[in-house]
Amino acid sequence: MSFRDSEVLRVNISYAQIFRTSLPISFAILIPQINFIANNIFLGHFDNSGNALAVAGLTGVYYLIFSAIGYGLNNGLQSLISRRAGENKPDEIGLLFSQGVIISWLLAIAGMVITWFGLPYVYDFFIQDPQKKNLANAFLSVRIWGLPFLFLYQMRNALLVGINQSRYLVWGTIAEVLANLFFDYVLIFGKLGFPGLGFQGAAYASVISEVTGVLVIYLVLRKTGISRSFGLFSGFRFRPAYMKEILQLSYPLMFQQALSIASWEYFFLLLEHHGTTALQVSNAMRNVFGICGASSWAFAAAANSLVANISGQKREKEIWKLLGKIFLVSGSVALLMMALLNIFPLEFLSVYGQGPAFFEMGLPTIRVVSVAMILMTFSSVLLNAVIATGNSRFSFGCEVFSLIAYLVFIWMAVEKMHCPVYIAWMSEWIYWVFLGIPCLLYLLFRKSGSQSPVL
Repeated sequence: MSFRDSEVLRVNISYAQIFRTSLPISFAILIPQINFIANNIFLGHFDNSGNALAVAGLTGVYYLIFSAIGYGLNNGLQSLISRRAGENKPDEIGLLFSQGVIISWLLAIAGMVITWFGLPYVYDFFIQDPQKKNLANAFLSVRIWGLPFLFLYQMRNALLVGINQSRYLVWGTIAEVLANLFFDYVLIFGKLGFPGLGFQGAAYASVISEVTGVLVIYLVLRKTGISRSFGLFSGFRFRPAYMKEILQLSYPLMFQQALSIASWEYFFLLLEHHGTTALQVSNAMRNVFGICGASSWAFAAAANSLVANISGQKREKEIWKLLGKIFLVSGSVALLMMALLNIFPLEFLSVYGQGPAFFEMGLPTIRVVSVAMILMTFSSVLLNAVIATGNSRFSFGCEVFSLIAYLVFIWMAVEKMHCPVYIAWMSEWIYWVFLGIPCLLYLLFRKSGSQSPVL
């Protein structure tokens, strides 16, 4: 059966279809998060002062801003490809993919320039510790070289999920994590004849792993015949009509994702004023979101793709039936993860090799974050369902609304009231509640007859 056949491109709303779509995505999301944790574990044991682990929080969230921009572009492109797949228009899928790649590389160049020439001034203003500031700038000047490859990797996600072939996501991901683990170990500690680069070694390892992942997935696309079926690598030239279509849907999502993670970076910069331990604990909590959120984000991405696909088949009346099934499986997984996190919190915190102060601050914080995971599970699915309807402007408005509430809370809690770290992390409760409720109301109202723009 050809990848272009309508039986392959069109989806149903069964539990099997949900798992077939979401599980490979979850794996693809989980593996990079394991890379982040591996970096932090190695750095936690490399530097007893804790500075490296603390700064990894600042630099990691900064890099996530650009990753989030790529994710926004990925979501928009994925919706368009899924819609074309549902409409059985395979010839347009390769054209959309090529324009997405061109846009992503232009964004990558902009991100590299901003990092090299603009970021040092931002860190001069916010970061009080000169050592942390120098470590962060040196790390990111290397780490940002991986951005073009990260964006290309994300465009691959949009393609494979959009054409209902998400099972192929795993190969590039496995190659990436193996490369990251190996080069983290040898470059941070100076093993097997490699130079010991310490904190900088983690930056080089991450870039090498992203290049490896892209090379492997390129081979997979060629070996499976997907690149030939959709003409992915032929005709790479500017096509204004397709580029405009992608940007019209994606730019609110890109701004929305960038603002969301930028607010997280602001949170980390405020915590820097409260000492190294606060940053260490918050970096560990970021890893909790990465690991436990892999399933939530995967089911949300599945909601995006499946809702867009069945809309393309003119089956909009089945959207709520589909979302109900996604809520059931996604919520069940989230509750299981929440239980494990609360039963074994010390085991998780111990992997970072830090002292008693880290455990004392981390234990109540992990309880707060575990509740936020449940809220994120439902709100992220609702948000992606809204995106799949084509109304990315509304989703952007929801993001701005929730971010304002989030920023007000963290400014009051961290900067003005000097609350404990676990109180500051309650900002995640505010963010996900304020994001999810408007999306729910929109979808309920739309069900009763309101029409949103189509893709």
